[in-house]
Amino acid sequence: MGSTPTPGTKYMHKEIIIDVPEEKQALAELEKRTDAEAIRMKRFLAMPDLSRTPSSPLYEIVQKALSAKSLEGLDIIKIPEIVPARITFDLFNMPAGHPARSKSDTYYVNEENILRTHDTVMWYYYLTLPEIQAKVKRGESFGTICYGKVYRKDEIDNRHMNVFHQFGGVWFAPMSGADKAAIGLQWREELKRVLTDISHNLFGIDVKNRFNNDNFPYTDPSMEMEIEKDGTWIEMLGCGVPRESVLKNFGVENYTGWAFGFGLERLAMVGMQLPDIRLLWSNDERVKKQLKLGTVYKEVSKYPKILRDISFVVPKTFVPNNYFDLIRDIGGDLVEEVTLLDKYENDQKFGADKMSYTYRIIYRSVDKTLKTEEIDPLQQKIESETKKQFGAEIR
Repeated sequence: MGSTPTPGTKYMHKEIIIDVPEEKQALAELEKRTDAEAIRMKRFLAMPDLSRTPSSPLYEIVQKALSAKSLEGLDIIKIPEIVPARITFDLFNMPAGHPARSKSDTYYVNEENILRTHDTVMWYYYLTLPEIQAKVKRGESFGTICYGKVYRKDEIDNRHMNVFHQFGGVWFAPMSGADKAAIGLQWREELKRVLTDISHNLFGIDVKNRFNNDNFPYTDPSMEMEIEKDGTWIEMLGCGVPRESVLKNFGVENYTGWAFGFGLERLAMVGMQLPDIRLLWSNDERVKKQLKLGTVYKEVSKYPKILRDISFVVPKTFVPNNYFDLIRDIGGDLVEEVTLLDKYENDQKFGADKMSYTYRIIYRSVDKTLKTEEIDPLQQKIESETKKQFGAEIR
């Protein structure tokens, strides 16, 4: 672990880097594996962190957010990308059976460790630092910011990728007074002020925002923040006051504060009116020169799409998110969207433990016109791997 000041923003932030042997061991084990899931995860981990890539608009968003006066004095913490499931879920009020723990939603490196699914896990790494535990004993206030890649299995469309970026912040302060409900309301109002300040840095002083009640496992009260863009209210982030029960899991009592987290891709797409999340990864210079905050993206060219349908019968244990990963593995950035056209069961025709699916795959490049001879081999490979990996019968 080390710490250095981070320049480049209006305010200086000390950077804390968490380096744990458990991540190195998990990476070494992963490196030896040759199965499809391992190859997939190794590829994800090797992808650049766009929030730390100066040419990316995600980096620009981070720098603007870090320049908010409300975040002055907060540390920056860089945490492992492979983290224990116990820390991610158990300590954050997501017990066994919680949907987020499912292997259809989360990438498991092994039975104990996962690719991090959200940046809130930084609470654990921050609160267990000796220097922070010393501040707790002295009854001091403190806080940190975390940003970078996170990983989650998801559908395929122009708004979702299974590798994306988050930016989150948390502030802890000793609890004063006995009326916990009043304290929660007080910090909720402080949180609104902080997030309004950040939104002004990102979208300008005239941007309108509003807060709605929400529910999260690790904050209470909880809210979502929306901003108004071109007459439409768009959800930007989730936030709230840290739950006492969660802080107690980290050995911290009689503390309160605020916390928030937002997706950098969402803000970039809203801010530049990007029609496709894949554009953020484009190497096309005509695209890259437009990826600046404040610039409204203009289509370089709307290249034609190529449609291919695939129908198959599989065991009912089939998990669609795992199938989407297979399609991403093979089709890569050429796959724009995958849509379920049909799903049905017929015990007499297929058997009691089987289900029929039909998906439409839309192929479209963001920087060139695709040819049939480029797509047909990809579609053929998807069909063969569907049979091989999922025990499917192609119809």
